[in-house]
Amino acid sequence: MASAFRTLDDLDQDLAGKRVLVRVDLNVPMDEDRQVADDTRILRVVPTIEDLCARNARVILLSHFGRPKGKVVDDMSLGFVAMAVSKALGGRDVSFVADCIGDGAEKAVDGLQPGGVALLENLRFHAGEEKNDPDFGAALAKLGDIYVNDAFSASHRAHASVVGIPRHLPAYAGRLMQAELEALDKALENPERPVLAIVGGSKVSTKLDLLGNLIAKVDAIAIGGGMANTFLFAQGKEIGKSLCERDMADTARSVMAQAAEQDCDIILPSDVVVADELKAGVETAAVSVDAVPADKMILDIGPDSADAIGNRLPGFKTVVWNGPVGAFETPPFDAATVALARTTAHLTRAGVLVSVAGGGDTVSALNHAGASEGFTYVSTAGGAFLEWLEGKELPGVTALRG
Repeated sequence: MASAFRTLDDLDQDLAGKRVLVRVDLNVPMDEDRQVADDTRILRVVPTIEDLCARNARVILLSHFGRPKGKVVDDMSLGFVAMAVSKALGGRDVSFVADCIGDGAEKAVDGLQPGGVALLENLRFHAGEEKNDPDFGAALAKLGDIYVNDAFSASHRAHASVVGIPRHLPAYAGRLMQAELEALDKALENPERPVLAIVGGSKVSTKLDLLGNLIAKVDAIAIGGGMANTFLFAQGKEIGKSLCERDMADTARSVMAQAAEQDCDIILPSDVVVADELKAGVETAAVSVDAVPADKMILDIGPDSADAIGNRLPGFKTVVWNGPVGAFETPPFDAATVALARTTAHLTRAGVLVSVAGGGDTVSALNHAGASEGFTYVSTAGGAFLEWLEGKELPGVTALRG
């Protein structure tokens, strides 16, 4: 898949003095003092910026921040992020520009020295960004000679900075985008088989497209989290006070039937951890799925179930992970997620597995387990990663096709 897209390796022209518009995702969490609380997304775009700076390009960073809905909102200015970008670049000067189009932006870009970096103001201060207004896209493109998309996390949205600019400029994937595309290719498009998908989260209804696509592409799906309760209920199990979409029982049965037709093994928990309520320090018990008390709720898959999946992991070559298998934010209901994450990371380090994870709370869960670094690739892309898992075409990726 990755080879179908133009990357920086295809950009073999002399870039000295060229204006390169780089779409990045600097929509990072901030603390109450308006300081960057997690710079992961900033650090991940550093290789692209440094690559272009080393080739004496003039690098112009474009990003959204928050949801200002087409209006200037002072608390959503990217000016708060500029210093963190400079720090991530080893102290390199990053000039902040108070708008992303217009005379001021043009003058700032024209004054940028080769090898210099400028960060333009929040794209979403203009309604034309989210509306993919052609005039806004053209105004952005006017600032550059070349376009680089390094924001896979924004590429599921047909916004002006994602699909509008490539209509006017030659477009390439940045290093982060390239890494993401190559990881996704290894995970589902051209994986080493057999492939296991671990799918958690609370609702079947939000994962129907995902499950439908995975069934056709993987060899087994281990289902945990609240959505497992719906599948257990669909099998006629008593699930007490557990979170469950009872109106989705027929759908769950249909998913299982579809999986059987395509020879995809659906792995449901055989035991679960129950408690009176979702609360730290509450009394818990591990029980069979055939013996869930009527006054209890299921909050994690059980130790036997976690062991069973863990014992099967060495038999797979590829693991795709989306969603925690229990209420991991509240210990001890993190036990199964932590155990499986650490086993997957260990097997990946040992060269047994290719492991790709992302979407929803997955990144937080793997970080909580201390396992992220052990995975082959952990995507911070959220919605874009989920839409890819669902088999959807991402507009921003399509725009990079050679």
